[in-house]
Amino acid sequence: MTYKTKQKITHRLLVALAWLIAIVFFFPIFWMILTSFKTELQAIAVPPLFVFDFTFENYSLVNERSDYFHHAMNSIITSFGATLLSLIIAVPAAYSFAFSPTKNTKDVLLWMLSTKMLPAVGVLVPIYLMAQKFGLLDTKIVLIIIFALMNLPIIIWMLFSYFKDLPKDILEACSLDGANYLQEMRHIVLPLSWGGITSTGLLSIVLCWNEAFWSINLTSADAATLTALVASYSSPEGLFWAKLSAISTLACAPIVVFGWFCQKQLVQGLTFGAVK
Repeated sequence: MTYKTKQKITHRLLVALAWLIAIVFFFPIFWMILTSFKTELQAIAVPPLFVFDFTFENYSLVNERSDYFHHAMNSIITSFGATLLSLIIAVPAAYSFAFSPTKNTKDVLLWMLSTKMLPAVGVLVPIYLMAQKFGLLDTKIVLIIIFALMNLPIIIWMLFSYFKDLPKDILEACSLDGANYLQEMRHIVLPLSWGGITSTGLLSIVLCWNEAFWSINLTSADAATLTALVASYSSPEGLFWAKLSAISTLACAPIVVFGWFCQKQLVQGLTFGAVK
């Protein structure tokens, strides 16, 4: 067996392995979509049914019981609002960390990232009481604030990585020409790092959209997002798999489509600076 033949076999094996891993990861999504078109009896059938009569009954029942578009609009408002708020805070913070560092800059960044490791349930009671005191329970404002603060450490860290890789010679030249910090950020830093900022914002939107813990515990009806709507279909009588699959498909579809169209920007931003 020649070296070229071994290379071809190895390549085909790697491709087959990649497809196998992709199928394993995609199968739960495929099964969820398939189950959403079954009746409740078909959904719990043993062995599982791959061939059956498709029905849209679950989607009709979900639409009758729940206002899907109301919850979807809440998810859109909270996700985009929290992302905008976090970027307004994170861009100046990352700029100062990257271009005006101190001896404690790395320690502060590591401390911020360490807060992501804390369990959210540990601060649920104080945040709930504060929201109750200020009349923010079941409002989109409290979700926007919580989502923004929750993702702020990772957004600052990502933007810091983008800004740090910018050529400092350009900034020094701008300073010599009399530009202040605001002018540097507006005319140099933001245009050069726009791709990284966009990808960071897209990642933040995905994280906010998928957040369930705070949506379930801080909202009930008016500000409930799609994740809270999905959780509402878990009843004490048991799980209605067909209806749960239908509402889960409706909840996942917008962000999956959004991620599909923005995958180039997401990959570009997440791999920024990885290869020199």
